[in-house]
Amino acid sequence: MDKEPITIIGLEKLKEELVFRKEKKRPEIVSAISEARSHGDLKENAEYHAAKEQQSHNEGRIEEINDLIARANVIDVTKLANEGKVIFGSTVFLVNLDNDEKVNYKIVGKDEADIKNKLIYFKSPIGKGLIGKNKGDLVEIKTPAGDKNFEIKDVKYI
Repeated sequence: MDKEPITIIGLEKLKEELVFRKEKKRPEIVSAISEARSHGDLKENAEYHAAKEQQSHNEGRIEEINDLIARANVIDVTKLANEGKVIFGSTVFLVNLDNDEKVNYKIVGKDEADIKNKLIYFKSPIGKGLIGKNKGDLVEIKTPAGDKNFEIKDVKYI
């Protein structure tokens, strides 16, 4: 069973989702199944089948979250000495050398990744291209959209 790196915020979000799915979602689905059952013949009861499918999906996700929490290797970068190296959990401030655009990313685990919120998976092309590099480095990263060239302006452990 491999440990999966995760930030403190990522672990908290997983725990919140687990509570939501167990205490709110599960009872809602059970109630929907019960309501659908009261309508009689289950073979042709779309509401019943939809609710059962929802239940299966919810229980699967609960199992997945429990597994992730069990395998979580919480990394708190705020407790580490910052020597300007890009590591899991660090926030990297970059300048795209191709268009002069400034961008920053936080390097996170799989379940936390959300590109819209500048959270990138450490095993993604950009994540892999940045980990181990240092403040001031010029980095060329091969992405599905083509090669990108960055300068690492700053690395923060926040």
